[in-house]
Amino acid sequence: MKCGLEIHVQLETDSKLFCTCRTNYKEAKANSNICPVCLNQPGAKPYPPNKKALDGAIKIALMLGCVISPEVTYFQRKHYDYPDLSSGYQRTSIPIGDQGELNGVRIYDVHIEEDPGQYKPDLGIVDFNRSGIPLIEIVTEPDMKSPEEARKFLRELIRVLEYSGSARGEGTMRADVNISIEGGKRAEIKNINSIKGAYKALQFEMIRQKNLLKRGITIKQETRAFLESQMITVPMRLKEEAEDYRYIPDPDLPPMLAENDRIEKIREEMPEPSHIKTDRFVREYGINKDHAKVITSELDLADAFEEVVKSIDPKFAALWMRDELKRVIYYNKMSFKESEITPAQIVDLLKMLEDKKITAKAGKRIMEKLPKNNEMPSQIAEEMGLTGVVDEDIVLKAIKQAIKENPDAVSDYYEGKKNAMNFLIGQVMRLTRGKADPGETHKLLESELKT
Repeated sequence: MKCGLEIHVQLETDSKLFCTCRTNYKEAKANSNICPVCLNQPGAKPYPPNKKALDGAIKIALMLGCVISPEVTYFQRKHYDYPDLSSGYQRTSIPIGDQGELNGVRIYDVHIEEDPGQYKPDLGIVDFNRSGIPLIEIVTEPDMKSPEEARKFLRELIRVLEYSGSARGEGTMRADVNISIEGGKRAEIKNINSIKGAYKALQFEMIRQKNLLKRGITIKQETRAFLESQMITVPMRLKEEAEDYRYIPDPDLPPMLAENDRIEKIREEMPEPSHIKTDRFVREYGINKDHAKVITSELDLADAFEEVVKSIDPKFAALWMRDELKRVIYYNKMSFKESEITPAQIVDLLKMLEDKKITAKAGKRIMEKLPKNNEMPSQIAEEMGLTGVVDEDIVLKAIKQAIKENPDAVSDYYEGKKNAMNFLIGQVMRLTRGKADPGETHKLLESELKT
């Protein structure tokens, strides 16, 4: 199998690509964010392209390792008839960048274009609020060999886009998937709007094409639609070639040149791409790649980690931030940024753990209290009575009490039932109000039971 992708994602701007209409099309009443320009009414001419959109496209191209075109860039008209395209053509630029790479997949080119409106055939209406919103299109080479590879690539790409701060992420993503089997003709599956959808469409299409080839049927070069409700693809039309779109330079828009000073300024100000940051964390801090990938899943979380490790051992910090911090964030259905947890709070908590002022169990309970809480963990620990790790004599006393009060669990332990030990440790933790160290408790309990 060979697979290439064409990914469209909206750029993060307040106004459209060629006019000043707002881009909050999801919140606005249908056909309210429109003007003669984005409706392409006769005599209406486009404004010069939105600078923020162009800079965002350059930034994303750079983060994907692309070479920014030193040549003059211009917009073309791509002609096709569809109800949501009032002009009969879509404005799309020639490549802004090319020769990039991500996850071993070559980036053929990156360019910018305008979004069409939204045709709603079930309602028989077209909403033009979306018409003219700037899109970035990322075109890959057919380097992916399985649905799993395509899914991994898309996940990494979404991370890069989120890091850039210039794109609206997976929620606005639409991907066209090109797939061929054994060097045969390719099918293009249009307008898939999620990573899961792209994965399922590729799975179905790979099996469909293999079954046709087994029966000696030639694969047609065609465009297909993905029916997400049924997880299948269905034919739409024979595949178009570039000449079918009758591309011409747009006479209403001036040519553009990305000057070196402008490119270098964007390069200096852009964040380190997520995939490069992951590799650096592994190399620089000695943490494993799984931990690094989770920590770099959000730019704010990655930045917090780099602040925390100025005071805390990186491997210890990575373990707690990957497991407990992410667990709490995930449970609360929020991002790290939304949680409002600060690096200072994380350092305070981890220092208490390092200095054995609290147990790991207490640390987990304190972590659960941190989202949207400006108190320091040391304050929370005092309020909850969690400070202080009890000494060995108190733990031994609690162990003897737990053994005396739970003879059935002791019998189960001698019979080789593993859960009995966990139960007895839990009783000791209860008796010490969670202040006994679980690891030490296990050793002392085991020793006591063997005497």
